[in-house]
Amino acid sequence: MQRTIELNNDIADIPQLSTFIDSFAEEAGLDFSLTMSLNLAMEEAVVNVMEYAYPEGTQGKVDISASVEGDDVIFVISDSGTAFDPTAKADVDVNQEVEDRPIGGLGIHLVRKIMDSVKYERKEGKNILTLQKNKNSEIEDLL
Repeated sequence: MQRTIELNNDIADIPQLSTFIDSFAEEAGLDFSLTMSLNLAMEEAVVNVMEYAYPEGTQGKVDISASVEGDDVIFVISDSGTAFDPTAKADVDVNQEVEDRPIGGLGIHLVRKIMDSVKYERKEGKNILTLQKNKNSEIEDLL
């Protein structure tokens, strides 16, 4: 089973992402808790692409595919924007006081905590972020 959606690099398109994930999850028979976690991880990842992949004022697309392979739910997010590897960012120290933490990085932290695997590659001028979650695995504490 596979579904795809193409969004503009516009935060106003995020509700379409949520509808897409909810519909996909229902068709795949995913439970509510997993669906909510997947929505959070995908929103964080896609908003990062929308905010950072394309220079301000530039139109661009974000392509998303969702599939189920065995017990794994796999999302692939791709764009033609500026190369950026979110997996290269250091982990956020959530034990550090909020005012002492550098700005940024919490979104990818949440994605890493929710998903079982987060992989990035730059291929043929595209950023490709692959997120995988086993339907039966537990969600770690997010903070």
